[in-house]
Amino acid sequence: MKPSTPRFSPMLIITALVVLGIFTFILFWSATPGHALPEYANRTGEPCATCHVSPGGGGPRTLRGLIWSARGKPDKVPELAGVMAAPGASDGADIYEIACSACHGRHGEGLFGVQLAESGLSAGKIRSQILSGKVRSGMPPFDGKFTPAQLEALTAFVADMSSGAATPMPDSFPLEPGHLNCIPTAENSTCGGN
Repeated sequence: MKPSTPRFSPMLIITALVVLGIFTFILFWSATPGHALPEYANRTGEPCATCHVSPGGGGPRTLRGLIWSARGKPDKVPELAGVMAAPGASDGADIYEIACSACHGRHGEGLFGVQLAESGLSAGKIRSQILSGKVRSGMPPFDGKFTPAQLEALTAFVADMSSGAATPMPDSFPLEPGHLNCIPTAENSTCGGN
């Protein structure tokens, strides 16, 4: 006598595939996209650059991130009214270096943020995105973080970068070699040394 071979009915196979499909949909397609570190994305709705100096998350925290953490990581990251992004800076290139280059690259080449160099973005679009941010892309809003003059200088610089007219920041700033100018204090003494 031959052992019986298990038989699967077509209805059982179809039911199993439907259940597997529903499970796959729920698991992969219905999840809420994250805007920050996965454990906090759904709670805060903020991009990583809101709380971290490194826009990809991790590493040192910004002032807002430090306060948020000290308060026990509530559902809302605190706003810091009156805290400017680039205090004292007035040149568009300097403001870009301070507030934008960590995400968009020193030359606008794009790092965590999108490429700005030769991207063809208009000044109006640039200004709008500086003010309102692009939270889903990881850019926090900077409304109220620049003076009106700083905002105009930054917008103009990024618009020039976008059109290819701006000269990017150099990778280094060469200095002249140092010169030792020494006057011996005694007849038998030399300059320098211990």
